[in-house]
Amino acid sequence: MPTAAEPQQEHGQQPPAGRVGTVLVSHSRDVAAATAALARALVGTGDPAPVATAGGLPDGSVGTSAELVRQAVRTADEGAGVVAVCDMGSAVLTVKALLAESGISDAGVRIADAPFVEGAVAAVVTASAGGDLAAVLAAADDARTYRKI
Repeated sequence: MPTAAEPQQEHGQQPPAGRVGTVLVSHSRDVAAATAALARALVGTGDPAPVATAGGLPDGSVGTSAELVRQAVRTADEGAGVVAVCDMGSAVLTVKALLAESGISDAGVRIADAPFVEGAVAAVVTASAGGDLAAVLAAADDARTYRKI
């Protein structure tokens, strides 16, 4: 019998999925980490949705790593999908290659067409507010239109 803290489920139903995760793919470990910290801070109070970084190469040098992206997707995935926000060029190509060759697209991974910092903040804030995969992706993509003057 479920306790008050456990959701009751009908026979054969899956438990509800968690929140949408965000993966920040950058050529720089420091840029990815700082952007993740900023996005979490701008959520305000409460519990930020999962954010994982895939910055630089495993040795800390500049570049992109398919293995770091795979690990970040596993870390950020709570079952509701993952939005990947990439900084430029080969970061996008690395994620696209993974989507083509492996099962990460089965996890609902989508690439945002967004500026890195603004897209990351929009994605994390929207996911933290409970947005579904479509809403989180749209929020990140909308960051392309933010005017600064």
